[in-house]
Amino acid sequence: MPNVHASANPPDPFNLLPEPLRRLAVRGELRRFRKGFTLIHEGEQGDTLYIILSGRVRVFGTGDSGREITYGTYGAGEYIGEISLDGGPRSASVTTLEPAVCALVTRHTLLQHIAEHPEFAFDLLAKVIRRVRVATLSTKQLALNDVYGRLVLLVNSLAEPQADGTRRVTERLTHQEMANRLGCSREMVSRLMKDLEHGGYVSSTGPTLAVLRPLPARW
Repeated sequence: MPNVHASANPPDPFNLLPEPLRRLAVRGELRRFRKGFTLIHEGEQGDTLYIILSGRVRVFGTGDSGREITYGTYGAGEYIGEISLDGGPRSASVTTLEPAVCALVTRHTLLQHIAEHPEFAFDLLAKVIRRVRVATLSTKQLALNDVYGRLVLLVNSLAEPQADGTRRVTERLTHQEMANRLGCSREMVSRLMKDLEHGGYVSSTGPTLAVLRPLPARW
């Protein structure tokens, strides 16, 4: 089975996109990717923008020791690869967390689109600014918080309020994936989560995590 193939007569996924992004996506090449396929390799040259139509991807970097750190996960309606449109090397790797469909837009096509729709340049700039802010905040958190502090920030940012007064993290995260986001070992995450479960703060129910009461600021 090939890793990637062109889509033949797929259902129209473009209508799910915001109109400014839809106008660009329809100019791209529609491609389907299996789960676990690496779309972008850190350090390689590339001039392609990936607009996600369905599925989720993980953006991550790899250190000299081989340890990975996750910068973010993105789903339908997002796009990735915009940082390297200046002609520089890719600043991160991107892999699919589940089967995904993307519209691939080259730098040449993007420039043509901006010439016809100059307002999209402001959308692109705003996206870059937001991601730089997120990266700056993540760096600050890594520098100023211990692993537990970063774990609390991660859980609180993902947990959604429920009708029963609890909160729930519906994104499926393994301890290894959490470790990749926090910049620590899987064993450290497993130990902290076990302690929080024993303390009655969280409960793992299937693929989701229930936050039963506010997590303590210090552990």
